[in-house]
Amino acid sequence: MTTDDHIVFIVDDDERIREALGELLDSHGIRAIAFESACDYVQADKPDVPACLILDIELPDINGLDLQRQIADGDHPPIVFVTGHGDIPSSVRAIKRGAVDFLTKPFSDEHLMAAIQAAIAQDREKRTERAELGMLKQHYLDLTPREREVLPLVVSGLLNKQAAAELGISEVTLQIHRRNVMQKMAAASLADLVRIAEKLEIPITHSRRVGGN
Repeated sequence: MTTDDHIVFIVDDDERIREALGELLDSHGIRAIAFESACDYVQADKPDVPACLILDIELPDINGLDLQRQIADGDHPPIVFVTGHGDIPSSVRAIKRGAVDFLTKPFSDEHLMAAIQAAIAQDREKRTERAELGMLKQHYLDLTPREREVLPLVVSGLLNKQAAAELGISEVTLQIHRRNVMQKMAAASLADLVRIAEKLEIPITHSRRVGGN
């Protein structure tokens, strides 16, 4: 019985290989969708679940390494290369570009399944991180303009009175804004807020006043 919470895409122009890989994955309860060419894979509508891409090097329309480069900036799953035409330069290039593994035929089912599981786990983690980042960005958008000014001052380590002086507001008002920032950003502590700011790549604001005192 296959599961729908993850999937494997197979891109190989050899029908026998596609069928053999499909049967192997099915025996492990993993759903697979096979494509004969890179173009078919790129143009297909794909389930939005954690996935792995099993990719051959020699394809009828494009070299597998070229496809890896072309889709590097897109939302595509981690790649496991399988090929009968492997060489050391190709494998090194593939791994440097982020491939999980580079397997030369013949390879063991155990080795392939280990690589596939690693790729799916990597994609699952990447999706979790993306979802968390999306949530943090939404929290940031919920801040008022003043709260967005307060946040970088707070995470820079300024005392309340220093941050208040920087903004030209009272310390009490600064404390209210700071509390609102902590609540809206769902930060449990200052350290947590710093971590959030780093993930959002918010520049740290250092006071112009502190250095002159």
